[in-house]
Amino acid sequence: MSSELTRRLDCLSPDLLRQLQRGIEKEGLRVHADGQLALTPHPAGLGSALTHPHITTDFSESQLELVTGVHASAQAVVGEATELHQVVMAAMGPQRMWAGSMPCALPQDDQIPLGQYGSSNTGIAKTVYRMGLSHRYGRRMQTISGIHYNFSLPDAAWPALTASTCLSIDANTCRDNAYFSLIRNFRRHSWLLLYLYGASPALASSFVADRPHPLQKLSNDTHYLPHATSLRMGPLGYQSDAQASLKVSFNSLRDYALSLAPALTQPYPAYEKIGIRGPEGYRQMSTTLLQIENEFYGTIRPKRGIRRGERPLHALSERGVEYVEVRCMDIDPFLPVGIDAPTMRFLDVFLLHCLLEDSPPDSPAELDDSSENRFRVALRGREPGLQLLRKGQPVALQGWAQELLD
Repeated sequence: MSSELTRRLDCLSPDLLRQLQRGIEKEGLRVHADGQLALTPHPAGLGSALTHPHITTDFSESQLELVTGVHASAQAVVGEATELHQVVMAAMGPQRMWAGSMPCALPQDDQIPLGQYGSSNTGIAKTVYRMGLSHRYGRRMQTISGIHYNFSLPDAAWPALTASTCLSIDANTCRDNAYFSLIRNFRRHSWLLLYLYGASPALASSFVADRPHPLQKLSNDTHYLPHATSLRMGPLGYQSDAQASLKVSFNSLRDYALSLAPALTQPYPAYEKIGIRGPEGYRQMSTTLLQIENEFYGTIRPKRGIRRGERPLHALSERGVEYVEVRCMDIDPFLPVGIDAPTMRFLDVFLLHCLLEDSPPDSPAELDDSSENRFRVALRGREPGLQLLRKGQPVALQGWAQELLD
């Protein structure tokens, strides 16, 4: 452990560390008993998908999203997630919630229903946004599900950290800088989470029907890769070739906002061809590379609660980072709610380490290495002797993993 990390950690008392804040958002497809996607509307017994604070839908009307509150213990998150699952199961009748990240057997792409949120302007906008996603990436890709882990330090931690490490700046700027330090280190090392917790080495053959892929046939209805950890986080998963051209900087909140802004304001030729409207109605919200900030596919995001009508990037720029959202965790199909308390505790320690350890500025070359490492571990993580890239040089995965764990 470095002396700088030790000094920063010493600023956080055991009482403050017991107040770490976390919560989860878990997506999951509704399916019939035979494993086929349920094409029925969101169950009426679960209330409005537009306004319910804890039970809503993600991309598809068939894709539930369960959102816990914020808790000071991992076990409390599991407890609330369990209760949400019980409510959902009671309302779904004979249907079930698919237990994995890669989707169940899927129908033709255009038969996967988009999320429906009513006739209000807000509800219509949410459906139009999903229509845009379907035109840009296809509906099958959007049915991939995962667990988003939201993490923050308690407010009481920042005065001590500011006094120790940010002598010349205010507490809010110190907090923003610390969270972006966390994000940079997380992007360098997030491959470790795929190696330890990846749980999607196989997928239903319908997901890759009529498209090229490197997978091997495991059975009549399943394809896989023998050393894969998380196909969800690989090239076949929740990815975008168009967004690969984005070089978003995480060196500061200002750099992040400036590097993301063009994708939200400048037309993108391929999406201009789709158009805003067609004879059938709206096709997408805009012709820019990103319709809204949430379309940016990252393994981790800086987040801030938004006010009515406010854009997420504006909220961040005005009021700073409130928490980070980890987006690379697969659903564990062997756990009742897809994640357990020991996994959350590991995430807490990992994220705390990313926040407190030295975090030099990123560069385009390092961002490329990080993406390459993530893909290598997603597709080949259990391959004996696998090499990753560190500062452009090959390094053994297991040796680097042991360094991080130590």
